Amino acid sequence: MSRVICITGASAGIGQTAAKHFVANGWRVVGVARRLNRLEALRKELGDAFYPFACDVSNRASVMAAFAALPAEFADIDVLVNSAGLGKGLDLAQDAKLDDWDVMIQTNINGLLYCTRAVLPGMVARNSGFIVNLGSIAGEYNYQTGNVYGASKAFVKHFTQNLKADLLGTMVRVCCIEPGLTRTEFQHVRFDGDEAKSDAPYQGITPLTAEDISEAIWWVVNQPEHVTVTSVEIWPTHQANGPFSFDRQTTD
Repeated sequence: MSRVICITGASAGIGQTAAKHFVANGWRVVGVARRLNRLEALRKELGDAFYPFACDVSNRASVMAAFAALPAEFADIDVLVNSAGLGKGLDLAQDAKLDDWDVMIQTNINGLLYCTRAVLPGMVARNSGFIVNLGSIAGEYNYQTGNVYGASKAFVKHFTQNLKADLLGTMVRVCCIEPGLTRTEFQHVRFDGDEAKSDAPYQGITPLTAEDISEAIWWVVNQPEHVTVTSVEIWPTHQANGPFSFDRQTTD
């Protein structure tokens, strides 16, 4: 029987693209997202190899109950891709909305933790499995207005490294993939659908695509079992981490 991959954030962007990629290569996919209508549309496109799994990853009770209720043919998850995540707002910390911070923490951190904890015991019991966490270069390099989004992605990187330590002695592998600027619905979510603000970051450059990151996930997961790629940074050629910033004072 084909292997099973569970992908959160499967209704759009990187998660949806990865779901299509893995189904096309003979895998069964559990697609997790809140928007059931999008998941059902994806099932019509991909067929019975795709299982739509409507769930809010930030709700711990919902996550645990939903994973426990997976049908037998999808229950033993070989790979978990924690792709669900978002940025909200682009404000200085002193101006940011606390609601935006809460949403990022609940999704980018808590959601990832809940899904990981739901599948990890089974992987350890089978002594096989792979968890791929989608971080960001924002978790490696600070930038003005990055505050909680960057901190949440730094958590993802460090949690992945600590998982690697905890899983020593098993054949369960973990990786953190950290994309740079990638053109998906991310900016639309960040700016609540404001088209002008959403399009501005991509002007004049060629960003990464969801397909680029899906290819990276595929490559990481399909390394030989004795090989663990624990961290991958992926940048658009047109992007680099910026210079130091200074608040230069004028003197009379």
